[in-house]
Amino acid sequence: MLVVSYDISDNKLRTRFSKMLVKQGGIRLQYSVFEINNTKRVQDILKIKIESVFAKRFGGGDSVFIFETDEKKAVKYGNAIHRDQDLLYFT
Repeated sequence: MLVVSYDISDNKLRTRFSKMLVKQGGIRLQYSVFEINNTKRVQDILKIKIESVFAKRFGGGDSVFIFETDEKKAVKYGNAIHRDQDLLYFT
């Protein structure tokens, strides 16, 4: 599992970046924090895409942090714990 946190000042680039994370299977945990729980291959492609497409467009204050975590060792509290559970909705 990857946790991707970013701070990108350009609105258009930030929107493109977050949409790219969603296409790669990302789940938004907070406004600029995504969880990517996908295959190693998809995770590697994501890192290459960030480096080759986005990194060269970042300004001096922009940053992206990628944390590699073991899904079994991650501890979640609050709303984040519900992302791993199936929910039933009744109407």
